[in-house]
Amino acid sequence: MRHVFRFFAVLVVLVMMTVIAVAQETTHTVQAGENLFRISLKYNVSLTALAQANNISNPNLIFVGQVLKIPSGTGTTPPAATTPAAATPTSAPATQAPPTAGSTYTVVRGDTLARIAQRFNTTAQALAQANNIANPNLIFVGQVLRVDGLPSTGTTPPPSSGSGTTPPSTTPITGFEIGAHVFSYAYSDLARGTGMKWLKRQLIWNQGDPASIAQEAIDGAKARGFKILLSIVGNPSQLAANPTQYYQDFANFLGQVAKLGADAIEVWNEPNFDREWPRGLISGAQYTQMLSAAYQAIKAQNSATMVISAAPTPTGGLGCSTNGCNDDAYIAQMAAAGAARFMDCVGIHYNAGTVPPTATSGAPVGSTTHYSWYYPTMVNLYSRTFPGKPLCFTEIGYVTGEGYGPLPANFQWGSRTTVANQAEWLAQAAVIARNSGIVRLFIIWNLDATTYDDDPQAGYAIIRPNGTCPACNSIKAALGF
Repeated sequence: MRHVFRFFAVLVVLVMMTVIAVAQETTHTVQAGENLFRISLKYNVSLTALAQANNISNPNLIFVGQVLKIPSGTGTTPPAATTPAAATPTSAPATQAPPTAGSTYTVVRGDTLARIAQRFNTTAQALAQANNIANPNLIFVGQVLRVDGLPSTGTTPPPSSGSGTTPPSTTPITGFEIGAHVFSYAYSDLARGTGMKWLKRQLIWNQGDPASIAQEAIDGAKARGFKILLSIVGNPSQLAANPTQYYQDFANFLGQVAKLGADAIEVWNEPNFDREWPRGLISGAQYTQMLSAAYQAIKAQNSATMVISAAPTPTGGLGCSTNGCNDDAYIAQMAAAGAARFMDCVGIHYNAGTVPPTATSGAPVGSTTHYSWYYPTMVNLYSRTFPGKPLCFTEIGYVTGEGYGPLPANFQWGSRTTVANQAEWLAQAAVIARNSGIVRLFIIWNLDATTYDDDPQAGYAIIRPNGTCPACNSIKAALGF
């Protein structure tokens, strides 16, 4: 009997300890600007312990709205939790019954807000409102959601008191600079003499590639006295196989590239078209999930690296379908998803100009009224969609076949443009951009391409086939360099 008594006494003590531990569990909801190290200091726990308690494999990658469990045992009393403590299952089976009061749910890979809402017999809208989720398409593995006390399916949830989205910055925009996309560093002296401060290169990343693939581009630009902008794209088929994991892996890679010294990173390129993004997954909300992870990983490694959102391809006539989305609709989706919080600059392309950059009509094309043909209407669209955010032209250029021969069929709209037009219009656009107060970067597409086929990159190059650069002279004179 003495042994039995001891057994029950120990059992009672263990139960009491468990109850006390659950009652004292503390959580913290990640806020904008926080990182795991700062949170660990706030609660007087080690970074390693905090990461382990929340199954975080990459301490540099946490998300706004993510709820962290604060491990106990540090010997000090942590500050009050930002959310009510509750036991959180690591996953929930599809047959789980509706929750009881105080229940939470931890997001696992493959979850969507709609699926979770269905599991708990409520609506995605009600679930989003209860957890202050501004973008229902943006949830994260490990995020803890409150699922108690929500209206059942078919009822109308109470109206939200606000969007919950942090407003974009409205600080004055300064520091206009000019540069060019280059395919080599052979013409660095010419670029410098034109007044360029930036060179841009594009990299293609596949899962498993090390960040060192960017080292040569970074070192090459800096050795010549330039800042380096890297436009980094990935593999659409790899992305399609597992978007959630891909976003995290891609973000980790970008963070390491920033650590190597990249001055700016454009997160992907033209993701509104199935040439660059998986068919069926094209949406501004999907892209914002990638941008959010990328921004936080980059800033955790190098706060000075400028994060530029991927410039969409300017287009009309697609609507939003499985194979593409018009850029005006796409950036509106990004804005609604809260993308402004996860960029320093809005990426924009303007490479279909056929008239001077002051014109808003008269393009010699069939769709002459479409905004994408005109510099002023493109700038107005993007600045209006992201008020207070600077614009970064990661591509701006005028195509001409002069010196090469007729342009290919898909570029016949530029057949009337001459090299003199190219030089004059680029100089005018640079002056307009500098004086606008809303353009941070003006990256010319391009300096030195030599390929002239169905994609006539050399037709855009400001170094012409005879080795001259009329645009270099006009830009230098117009900007007073």
